[in-house]
Amino acid sequence: MAFYDQKEVLSVLQGFNPWWSGAKVNAPPFRRLAFHACLEFLRQEKVRRAVLLSGPRRVGKTTILTQLAAALLEQETDPKSILYLSLDHPLLKLLKLPKILQMYHEEIFPAGKPAFLLLDEIHYSSEWELQLKQLVDHKPEYRILATGSASVVHHGKLAESGVGRWVKVPIPTLSFYEFVRIRGEEPANVPQGIRPSDLFTMKQADLLALAASLRPLMPLFSRYLLVGGFPETAKQDDIGICQRLLREDVVERVLKRDMTMLFGVRSVDDLERLFIYLCLHTGGIFAVQTAAKELGSTAITVANHLSLLEQANLIYRVAPDAIGGKKILKARYKVYLVDAAFRNAVLLRGEAVLQDPQQMGDVVETAVLRHLYAYHYRETPRITYWRDSRTEREVDIIIKTPGFTIPVEVKYREDETLTAASGLAIYCQKEKVPQGYWVTKREDDFGLAALPGHATSFLRIPAHIFTYLLGRAERTLWQSAE
Repeated sequence: MAFYDQKEVLSVLQGFNPWWSGAKVNAPPFRRLAFHACLEFLRQEKVRRAVLLSGPRRVGKTTILTQLAAALLEQETDPKSILYLSLDHPLLKLLKLPKILQMYHEEIFPAGKPAFLLLDEIHYSSEWELQLKQLVDHKPEYRILATGSASVVHHGKLAESGVGRWVKVPIPTLSFYEFVRIRGEEPANVPQGIRPSDLFTMKQADLLALAASLRPLMPLFSRYLLVGGFPETAKQDDIGICQRLLREDVVERVLKRDMTMLFGVRSVDDLERLFIYLCLHTGGIFAVQTAAKELGSTAITVANHLSLLEQANLIYRVAPDAIGGKKILKARYKVYLVDAAFRNAVLLRGEAVLQDPQQMGDVVETAVLRHLYAYHYRETPRITYWRDSRTEREVDIIIKTPGFTIPVEVKYREDETLTAASGLAIYCQKEKVPQGYWVTKREDDFGLAALPGHATSFLRIPAHIFTYLLGRAERTLWQSAE
């Protein structure tokens, strides 16, 4: 005998899917880039794959599912063919997905007809990896989109069975461009379709005109660095409330609930201490042995927890690059938080951080990496850094594909000058890189620079302009801009 009442389950399904009864879907008008990617995949009926939408908590995954339901209804899709499930609901967690679908087909919508499954927080469903695989393989009438707060494609079981069955769509935190848009404060007179790479061929007068158009973004960029790229905090005026939301709802829920449930983490305190350590050292070269000693832990525990934090979309790890293709022994990664606001929230750093050059350098470097990572994601690049151990010269971020190399050095200070002795210049000359970016703070530090004896063209560009244009250009990559 079942320990649940089927009528109660159906009541939950009705509550999740009000459009079955003709109710209007109240979907927020602002759409993340991932919305367009997901909608495009759902429309491709010949592609037998599920879409896995993965990203940190509170970046808008559930909102995207709601917006997709609204978009499908606008296309006159049968409302009852759209099934949304939040699989972290206490009652639904007691049932396996096939049982829920059986009830859905028996009571709501006939089996065998085309249906859209919008599965939120899928990792809360028992044996979801196998069940999703079977649906993709044996139920061609389903178009499936699933979300997970942790990076579900990294999950061991999914990695074994998911080849050819899943399409991963990442949803990072808001870009600076999206942050500006969601606040309704877009600047005027910015040329359409312009990318940072286009700036290398622009005249200095045009660059100055662009800087003038983007001048209103400077205070917004400071705000973005403080409160981060989360839709819920983007419009919030109180920085204290923003940081409390990040600490309680993003960091603590991920570290203390998701990591325990999904990855079986037992030493949550050790994991939390490591995350705080990374907040203090974001963007720095990470030495496992040093961290283990300072945290009173073991190197194995630290290494394992570092990997889990990456899988949970809380950090990026950046490998070292070698000039001339030389092998690097005992590679030491640089570790970045996926959003600099995590650092500010955990360490209770308010507006005073804006006046600290050292801290702002770390924060801006983190923001620049997030934008480069998202913009170049579809090209599957190697993202590295370069550092000369003898001179300690370095290049913060290097994007590498078979077709190009893009070195980026972040110097968010008032008095930084690019010279032949700079790490960026040394790297570009030795690697014969045609173009390099020198990301600065000052608005008037914007233009092309050449160094005697160097074939590389360097672009000095303020951080707020660089991140805004990267985020803006990212939209064109999906070929489905609004």
